[in-house]
Amino acid sequence: MRKLVVLLPLLFIFSAPSVMAQTEVEAFRPGVTAEGVCYFLPKTVFEVVVTAEKAVTVPGEFAGYSDRFLRQPNVPTAESVEWQIKSITLMPYGVPDSTKAYSIKLRPRTSAPLVSLTDDGLLLGVNTQVEQEAIPELPQGTPAPKAVNGRDYMTQEILASGSTAKMAQLTAEEIYELRESRNALIRGEADNTPKDGMQLKLMLDNLDAQIGALESLFKGQTLTSTEVLSFDYEPSADPSLLGQRQLLCRFSKRLGLVDNDDLSGEPVWITLRSLGALPQAVVNPETAKKKAKMDQGVYVNVPQRVQITINTSTSTLLNTEFPICQLGTTEILSDILFNKREDTHVTLHPHTGNVKNLWQEGQ
Repeated sequence: MRKLVVLLPLLFIFSAPSVMAQTEVEAFRPGVTAEGVCYFLPKTVFEVVVTAEKAVTVPGEFAGYSDRFLRQPNVPTAESVEWQIKSITLMPYGVPDSTKAYSIKLRPRTSAPLVSLTDDGLLLGVNTQVEQEAIPELPQGTPAPKAVNGRDYMTQEILASGSTAKMAQLTAEEIYELRESRNALIRGEADNTPKDGMQLKLMLDNLDAQIGALESLFKGQTLTSTEVLSFDYEPSADPSLLGQRQLLCRFSKRLGLVDNDDLSGEPVWITLRSLGALPQAVVNPETAKKKAKMDQGVYVNVPQRVQITINTSTSTLLNTEFPICQLGTTEILSDILFNKREDTHVTLHPHTGNVKNLWQEGQ
């Protein structure tokens, strides 16, 4: 299901007094936190977009007479459907992480920031309005061509036949005559062979259409369409699963995309591998003192970048890289940036919650 992320900025602006109180940011507790701007940091979810080819084979009306009259023994006699995956892509988006909910307290003597949020509470910017990002559209599929109706090319004699066997015989004879006419045109032996090359092409194309339509009454026809399927996938926050193959979905050649517990489908696997560990925090007395002063800042994500591979038992469908929030860490932007420098502006990536831009306009 596609997630609509709509930007609804919430503005909280207060005039700055000569002496400023501390801007407090704390973990949000429903029913406890009051007089504050509540926001979430995101976790990463992917919309998995599967582009597949669907081929529907329809048997011909005279399939049982194909070997007898046209010497074509192996024609389909029953309708069948065959699916094949052409490509898989990932479209990331952010959803609120319930474990990362915070509140910026608004106090009378605080120069509180302008806060931009999405409609579901994701933090997009501080001291700036953030333009809504356009939601990527799913690629469009291609419908199957219209089936050819071989009866449209039958002669009056064929249509007046009293039995299916006789209709098949006369249709086969008509096919042979059309083939002979086509060969005569190509060799230049036909009485009405045109001298103009364009006119000759039009005549040959017309004969090909008639032959193909009548032959479809014996050998059937395959109608191929391109289908776009999608579903959501949320990577686990468990780092022990990195490098391990996990079931993404199941895909059946007969049914297409099926439920993960439907064993009629072949498994499609996804593997996430870390692209380098995040820097470890240096713990020492001096760092601890600085950290204590930053406990009232604005929380942001530091996502982990991973390599994502999607494959079946026989082929690799995707090999790419993405940052994932839930495999990273959460850090704090010091409140000093917002209490002593009112011109500090911050924007965050809506899909990851990490800092996109941070700038100041003077002291």
